[in-house]
Amino acid sequence: MDIPFSRRALLQAASASVAMLPASGSAVARPRFWRRQTADGWVRGRLSGAEAVVETLKAEGCDLVFGIPGAQENELWDAMKSRGLAYLLVAHEMSAACMADGYARATGKPGVLTVVPGPGVTNAMTGLGEALLDSIPVVAIVGDIARGEKFRPFQVHALNQRAMLESVCKCVFETKHVSGIPTAIRQAFAQAIDGEPGPTAVVIPYNQLIEMYHFDAPPLAPAAVPCDDAAVERALSLLSRRNLRVGIYAGLGCMDYSTEVCRVAEALQAPVATSVSGKGVISEYHPLSVGWGYGPQGSVVAETIFKDVDVLLAIGVKFSEVSTGFYANPRPKHVIHVDANSCNLGRVLRADVAVHADAGLFLSRVLECEAVRREPQPRLMQRIRHYRAEESRTFSAMTGSACGVHPMQLIQSLRSCMPPDGLLFVDVTVSEHLAAEGFRVSQPRTYFNPTDNQAMGWSIPAALGAQRALPGRCVATITGDGCFLMTAMELSTASRAGLPVKFFILDDCSYHYMQMLQWAAYRRVTATRLARLDYAALARGLGLGYAEVCRPEHLPQTVAAVLAHEGPVLCRVAVDYRSVKIRWIEAVRDRFTDELTAAQKARFLARIGARSLDRTPDND
Repeated sequence: MDIPFSRRALLQAASASVAMLPASGSAVARPRFWRRQTADGWVRGRLSGAEAVVETLKAEGCDLVFGIPGAQENELWDAMKSRGLAYLLVAHEMSAACMADGYARATGKPGVLTVVPGPGVTNAMTGLGEALLDSIPVVAIVGDIARGEKFRPFQVHALNQRAMLESVCKCVFETKHVSGIPTAIRQAFAQAIDGEPGPTAVVIPYNQLIEMYHFDAPPLAPAAVPCDDAAVERALSLLSRRNLRVGIYAGLGCMDYSTEVCRVAEALQAPVATSVSGKGVISEYHPLSVGWGYGPQGSVVAETIFKDVDVLLAIGVKFSEVSTGFYANPRPKHVIHVDANSCNLGRVLRADVAVHADAGLFLSRVLECEAVRREPQPRLMQRIRHYRAEESRTFSAMTGSACGVHPMQLIQSLRSCMPPDGLLFVDVTVSEHLAAEGFRVSQPRTYFNPTDNQAMGWSIPAALGAQRALPGRCVATITGDGCFLMTAMELSTASRAGLPVKFFILDDCSYHYMQMLQWAAYRRVTATRLARLDYAALARGLGLGYAEVCRPEHLPQTVAAVLAHEGPVLCRVAVDYRSVKIRWIEAVRDRFTDELTAAQKARFLARIGARSLDRTPDND
């Protein structure tokens, strides 16, 4: 029988057996958490290599592949059609990787793409790099030139595929014989989710795709979930000290354990802040939720409340540069760091207790420990409620002008008009930091940001991947006009495939993010001005609906109308950044300045002083 498993339920069941395992360095075996398509997971029968790829993907629960056909993989695409594996043709291989990424973030299942060698691989590397640094499970099926007895020198696309992929993937598997295809693909799926998730790749020479073989390939044995019992006990001992106030900092590693995070927060009476990629781990309407960041770069509420925290319980986070605002998160007196990847523990913030454990198992162990439970603290919740109300008033006061809309107004309008389970994808725009503060999230896997690779243009294809996976859900993007140039032609994919994503483009004809960074340091901007586009004509030419907002008073009704439209829509929003202040940028600037030497500070100040006297700066 084909039974849908959830990773959380399996880990909860597995945690009950922890006491029966050895006390040191124990691990719990688990089945795969995604739904299998076949009864027993075996790949059997006389099949071509391409057919074996398709049957293994289906056995591993893959229901959709993103990519572009090519000479080395046409056999695979034909097999996908013949054997009923859905696919989505994209406009560019970077987008194939980003769509697989968006699919994975939205569903919790590994996203799958297939690309040809050479330019297919190099184009996809940006998206795979985003998935790697953001810990997203993606599996790439990559064609290769002919190998073995069919090898000839100087074949087309004869780059070293493995070497390139190793720089942006957790693991790369090469098949040496057609018989090894099922095992290689299964290993790729297993590694994509084991420990800290990430992208993997399988490189298959095209001659193997057309070879026939009699397969009798079983599924892999269940993987193990890490749980360092001794470290867990040390963490519980520290959490049991009632005189110490605890704050929880939750990341993407907790995304499948929203209920457990809430229950642990309530047991500890601990405020909860999240990383950017962790938004949604706890409802931001929960009385203990304080927003994201907890340092000067993040939510004002989080920064204020966490000043009283004695013990930071960080779960499933790496404290990366972007999410911490150039490492601006302060270190409380004590730190407990929990992560499924032992290499992440204590790397940025020194940890008093480093716990190598899956977030689900750790949270279950905390819930089992009565000693950590605290009495309700209504004053804490009252303070959070008060600061949240102040925050809302601050956001409401951010208004635009006759020249355009304040980006926070768009963020607030989207929040008001989108359903709670709507999915918002934010791109690498200066407004990504405003969205992290102002777009309150109530459900897991509904808010997405390319965090650590900061790949411009990511949001458009990522949103399409999510919309294709979840056709009944509302999906929208916030994309700057500079990012739009990177992947704009994927709007043709939305039109062709009937994917009703709503694309909100913040238009000020510039790379405003770079302007804010450059002007402060150089008193002029360089290579930041963009061409003025006719977005209406572009939308018409690509077959999308179109709307635009040039004045703040028109925003609410336009956003509501766009979201209500049945098909894909391009909405141009003229933005006015002149009064916009970004906490993240100010925090990063302060941190960067602190790290300059005296000589470097003097040089910067001298240059700023001299250029400040120039009434006609050379801006472009």
